[in-house]
Amino acid sequence: MRADPTAEHEWLMQLVGEWTSRAACVMPGGITDTTEGREVVRAIGEVWVVGEGTGPMPDGPDMTSVITLGYDPMKQKYVGSWIGSPMAQLIVYEGTREDDTLTLDCEGPAFEDPSKLATYQDIIEIRSPNERALISQINKPDGTWDRFMEVTYQRVSG
Repeated sequence: MRADPTAEHEWLMQLVGEWTSRAACVMPGGITDTTEGREVVRAIGEVWVVGEGTGPMPDGPDMTSVITLGYDPMKQKYVGSWIGSPMAQLIVYEGTREDDTLTLDCEGPAFEDPSKLATYQDIIEIRSPNERALISQINKPDGTWDRFMEVTYQRVSG
C-alpha cells in the first residue's frame, strides 16, 4: 500500500543534502570536546529520510552513525532509529514537532551504568534552510533534562 506524503513528510525533506557538522559535547566526568564531521541525508521515496554521519567521538575514535526518520500518520508521531558504530544498541525514536523543532524521545544505555536504560531526547531544530542543530539531552533522576551535546550543521549542497 502506497503512503501519500503529508506536510510532516515534506518537513523532513528539508534535511536532505550534504552537511558539515560541529559538535560540542559535555560528557559525564566533565569531559568537554568539540569535533567536526559530515553527514549526508537522502530521501527514501517521499516519506523517509536516512542520514549517514561520520566524525570523531569526543574521546578520539572515529564513528559512523545512521539515522532514519519518517512520520507515521496512524500514530500521528514522527518515528525513526539511530545506530552508531561504537554501540551495540538500536535507538528507536518517537516524537512530535512544534514549528521547526522536532523532539524525538528514546531510551538508551545510561552513562553511569550501561547495563541500565536512561531516557533521552534528540531535538532537531531547523534554524534556516542552510543551518540546523541536533541537541541531545538525558532525563536526570529529578526529572530535569541535562543537555550533553549540541551539533550544528551547515549545508554544503542539496
